[in-house]
Amino acid sequence: MNSVGEACTELKREYDQCFNSWFSEKFLKGDRSGDPCTETFKKYQRCVQKAIKEKDIPIDGVEFMGPIKDKPES
Repeated sequence: MNSVGEACTELKREYDQCFNSWFSEKFLKGDRSGDPCTETFKKYQRCVQKAIKEKDIPIDGVEFMGPIKDKPES
């Protein structure tokens, strides 16, 4: 699937590939030590946000997902 911005499609593919590899090869096998895809995700996220702004897509009230900065207290 292509990204909302044509210029972001390659970044999306890179992130998808990185995440899928990490998820299947590490996370599902019990290795929960970090996510090597965070920087790729941030680049893709910035690209998408720019594309949304350039295309004047209304996003009022929409929450964006991303890496959790603070872990909730247990």
